[in-house]
Amino acid sequence: MSTNETIKNGRKPLKGLPDRIRDRWAGASGPQRWTVYVLLFIGALLLPSDSIGQFMSPYSDWASVLFFPIGTYVVLAIGLNVVVGQAGLLDLGYVAFFAIGGYVMALLGTKMGLNFWEILIVGVLLSALSGIVLGGPTLRLRGDYLAIVTLGFGEIVRQTAENTDAIGGPRGIAGIPHPPSIEGVELFGVEIFKYGVLDPRPYYYLLVVLATLIIVFVKRWEKSRVGRAWAAIREDEDAAEVMGVPTFKFKLLAFAIGAAIGGAMGVVWAGKTISINPNDFLFMLSATILAAVVLGGSGNIPGVVLGAFLVAWLPERFRGLSDYRILVFGAALVALMVFRPEGLLPSRRRRAELAEGTGGMGTLGAEVATPESQPAAEGAAK
Repeated sequence: MSTNETIKNGRKPLKGLPDRIRDRWAGASGPQRWTVYVLLFIGALLLPSDSIGQFMSPYSDWASVLFFPIGTYVVLAIGLNVVVGQAGLLDLGYVAFFAIGGYVMALLGTKMGLNFWEILIVGVLLSALSGIVLGGPTLRLRGDYLAIVTLGFGEIVRQTAENTDAIGGPRGIAGIPHPPSIEGVELFGVEIFKYGVLDPRPYYYLLVVLATLIIVFVKRWEKSRVGRAWAAIREDEDAAEVMGVPTFKFKLLAFAIGAAIGGAMGVVWAGKTISINPNDFLFMLSATILAAVVLGGSGNIPGVVLGAFLVAWLPERFRGLSDYRILVFGAALVALMVFRPEGLLPSRRRRAELAEGTGGMGTLGAEVATPESQPAAEGAAK
C-alpha cells in the first residue's frame, strides 16, 4: 500500500528515522541522556583535530572555520531561533544585536581598558536593553510590518556606526584586546586559556562553552511557562490573548533574550578578530542566519544547530569551486525549501503547524503549503 493510500484510509504512515530517534530519546533515562550530552560535548572539543580538518576544510584552516563562520553562526542561530522559532516573530535585523555586542567590546576594551569578562556582562545587558528598546514600540506590529521595522533597525545601527567618527566611522575600531590568558592549562596539547593571534582553538573552546550554556538556558525556558506562552503566541496570537496570555510581555522577553545572545556572540567575536568595521554587519548576515534557522527546522535546537553548521560549512568545503560554490549552495537551499519546507530536523509541533497551513512565524507563515497539506486543502475546497 502506498503512502497516499495509507493517508486516504486514515492510517498514519510509518515513522521516519527522526521520529523513531525522538521516541527513544523521550523514553531515555536521566543517566542515558547525560551520557549523550557528555559525548556530544567531548566530540565538539575534538572537532579542531587536523585529521578531521583535512576532509572538512581542505582549502582553509579548519580551526579558524570552526570559530567563524561555523561556531558564530550556530550561536547566532540559537539566539534568532528564540525570536523566530519559539515566539514566531520574524526578525530581519538580528545582525544589529551582534554589532552592538561587537562595538561594546571594541569601545570598552580600547578606550576604558575593561576586562573581557566585565565587557561580556555589559555587552549582554546592553544588547538585551536594545532588544527591549526595539521591541517596545514595534512588537504591536505583526508579520511583514514587523519584518520591515526590524530590517530598518539593523540598517540604522550599521549606518550610525559608519557615520559616527567617535566610534571609528567607516574605518571601524582596531586594537581590540583579547580575553585575558592563563598559562599552563592544556587540553589535547593546546593551551586552552592562552588567547593570542595565531591559534584560534582557545577561542573555539570558549565558544563551545558559551554555546553549551546558552542551549541549557534556552531549553529550560522552552520547557517552562515562558516557552508554553511563546508556543501559544506563535500558533495563534489572538487566541493566546483571549486565553489570558500577556502576549506583549512575552514577545518583548523573546526579543530581549535573542538580543542578549546575539550581543554575547558579538563580544566574543570582536575579542578574537582584533578589529571591526560597519561592513562586518551587513543585512546579508541576518538573512543567512534566518536561512539557517528555517533550513534546520525552526523551533528545534538540534535542527537549528544542524542548519547553521551546514550554511556555514558548505561554502567553505567547496571553496575550490570558486564562484560556482555559491551558485550550487543557493540551488541546494531552493531545492530543500521546495521538497522539505519544514526543515531538516523540525520539531513535531512545527511540522504539525505546517501541515495545518500555518508556518509558525506569525502571519508570514500562514500561507506555507506542504505536500501533506495540499490534498487536505483541495478536499476542503470541494
